[in-house]
Amino acid sequence: MQKELVTEARNPASADLDRLSTIDFVRLVNSEDATLANAVADQAQEIAMAIDLIADRLAGGGRLIYVGAGTSGRLGVLDASECPPTFSTAPEQVIGLIAGGSKALQRAVEGAEDSGEQGASDLHDINLCQRDVVVGITASGYTPYVIGALNFAKQAGAGTVGLSCNPGSPVSETVEVGIAVAAGPEVLSGSTRMKAGTATKMVLNMLTTGAMVKLGKTYENLMVDLQATNNKLVQRSISIVQQITDLSEANARELLESCGGELKTSIVCHRLGVSAQTARAKLEAVDGRLRNALGENEP
Repeated sequence: MQKELVTEARNPASADLDRLSTIDFVRLVNSEDATLANAVADQAQEIAMAIDLIADRLAGGGRLIYVGAGTSGRLGVLDASECPPTFSTAPEQVIGLIAGGSKALQRAVEGAEDSGEQGASDLHDINLCQRDVVVGITASGYTPYVIGALNFAKQAGAGTVGLSCNPGSPVSETVEVGIAVAAGPEVLSGSTRMKAGTATKMVLNMLTTGAMVKLGKTYENLMVDLQATNNKLVQRSISIVQQITDLSEANARELLESCGGELKTSIVCHRLGVSAQTARAKLEAVDGRLRNALGENEP
């Protein structure tokens, strides 16, 4: 029997929600959201374990696969879609699966989250293997689609992480690493797109960013593996080269262009005084880790 869910409980602080003035409504939502940073901090050890697991599987040629339903699924797809432009990952390296398929990204697909068999089937369809890691996202911790996917992942030998906002829920018992953020009752009862959604996004930000940092996708706090797919990112690329090389904007732009727009290649080329081809070879020899290619000791 399913116990009463914290994410479905009524929040005493918002009992008079429909009587509040607009400014009091805003202050209430903000004050509730302010509690989430500490709730996430309470799961720091588990989040760190998940980051290490994800980084290990990605380094071994595996994939990171998010599975979720509704808001949780959409947040997983969002996080996955941001990885290629930010870290130059291949589109198939970080994947987001949502109950009901791509049409569920824009509108609810009734009943899609209730099938554990579909969760397993969706992972089977992308040829899940033991090199991969699956992160199941479910605010309640009970969503059958997610539980079914995680059970399938375990049988396949894949790494498993569960992210929920209900401590003690089944998803935490199903996985290698369980992250349970005690986000508390929502301002609008049961509307887990609010606090639970915000807490989930906070954790997902840490999972992918932390894993990518460990994989050498950054230098200091700069995204040296970004894909410059628009004018803003082209300018960001130039700025990053300037910050690392002290070149003028014009010279940084010229250097980038001579290296095919590749940030790390440009930096190695300039710092070591080598050709773009040699710079690429040096980076390839150290799995793309810029510090190593430059001969700098890791901290």
